[in-house]
Amino acid sequence: MKIHEYQAKALLGQYGVVIPKGGVAFNVDEALKVAQDLGGPVWVVKAQIHAGGRGKGGGVKLAKSLDEVRAHAEAILGMQLITHQTGPEGQEVKRLWIEEGADIARELYLGVVLDREKSQICFMASTEGGMEIEKVAAETPEKILKEWVDPTVGLADYQARNLAFGLGLSGKTVGKAVKFMRALYAAFVEKDCALAEINPLVITGGGDVIALDAKINFDDNALYRHPDIMALRDLDEEDPKEIEASKFDLNYISLDGNIGCMVNGAGLAMATMDIIKHFEGEPANFLDVGGGATTEKVTAGFKIILSDPNVKGVFVNIFGGIMRCDIIAEGVVAAAKELGLEVPVVVRLAGTNVEEGKQILAESGLDLIAAEDMADGARKIVAAVAGK
Repeated sequence: MKIHEYQAKALLGQYGVVIPKGGVAFNVDEALKVAQDLGGPVWVVKAQIHAGGRGKGGGVKLAKSLDEVRAHAEAILGMQLITHQTGPEGQEVKRLWIEEGADIARELYLGVVLDREKSQICFMASTEGGMEIEKVAAETPEKILKEWVDPTVGLADYQARNLAFGLGLSGKTVGKAVKFMRALYAAFVEKDCALAEINPLVITGGGDVIALDAKINFDDNALYRHPDIMALRDLDEEDPKEIEASKFDLNYISLDGNIGCMVNGAGLAMATMDIIKHFEGEPANFLDVGGGATTEKVTAGFKIILSDPNVKGVFVNIFGGIMRCDIIAEGVVAAAKELGLEVPVVVRLAGTNVEEGKQILAESGLDLIAAEDMADGARKIVAAVAGK
């Protein structure tokens, strides 16, 4: 789950992370009121969407007067902000963060992620603040400093100092950076974060360490422990299909292709997308119905797939272990009859109750294409979508 910059800053501020003063605004008058309350002479007007690259897309503007605050707020609110993370369709800006200006001496990068290979939290720091860390990693990987945190010990002061010295900090600023990192680590662990990114991390002319921007993502599996975080969810920033899938506990991620996928098990779902790509097709989604899905859930998943106007065909690929093939078949038939099949559907079933599942499909009266195995199914759906 993602949250907005201003929400991330408020959360980090509770742990002692130093953040600039600011306020959220949902209209131009509110933006002016926040700016007046902050006082001048410089403000930053920032679009609030769940995507990076806002500045390059025109969503972050510097204002040196209240008239400029108004002008920027009027221009940004309601705009369809397009960044490298939104895709070509962009994202409508519905809220702003008005922030006091900062005395910026240096811009650095600080990020915290879970390294799944080492089963440890990894701190990453770089002198290349303001740049996309992926670009830094690709072009100048030597500029990325890393410290792995032993979960039984937590972030040690010497590790934070290593990063601070590696960033070229000195004097009292080192101590402030250590305090900053320890606060960031506490927030990351206690709130079950999946990612915390401060870019840029600013060193002011007076040697203070400030989070000029903040991005936090949370582990969806732990949200039940954090109703306060759940309350920050902005449904306007999420794909409606993914929202609908979450209501049925379906693991769904929308993609850019035209072949819908209904699969049980995350590994098989990934393999299904890979084999579709192998036969030069493009998957339209990741959908794992899980091992305990009901007919209702399968029906809901099939509806979600078909609600995507880009979907020109569907590949149902089920290996019945915990998930029974007849349950999948019943869900596919129920959804197809309710919605009407206007695209080709290829079905591959194997495992528990496979014969019962095939019988349900055969007796449904639907125009379904049977597949013997994954490769056969992928080949057939790619050909069907291409009209071959």
